[in-house]
Amino acid sequence: MPSIYINIFLAFTTALLGLLLYRSHMMSSLLCLEGLMLSLFVLSTLTVLNTHHTLSATVPITLMVFAACEAALGLALLVMVSNTYGLDYVQNLNLLQC
Repeated sequence: MPSIYINIFLAFTTALLGLLLYRSHMMSSLLCLEGLMLSLFVLSTLTVLNTHHTLSATVPITLMVFAACEAALGLALLVMVSNTYGLDYVQNLNLLQC
């Protein structure tokens, strides 16, 4: 296995571990999600380039579109939460309140 794949898997696992461990701030969770999506994008792009399948060339583009939508939605939620509560601590939010 080439070293680029090992680096991408290491980036994916680091971002996943960061998402699982550092969930106190919403901004750190969003950054870890972006790291996950970026590593998946690079991995899918390398796979398409190495296999030379023209039909699967739309997979990385579709993944990047979903990542952009996820980032826009996450930033909108971050702005709404910080304007409403004044902070971005995810653990202090109680979603069960009316």
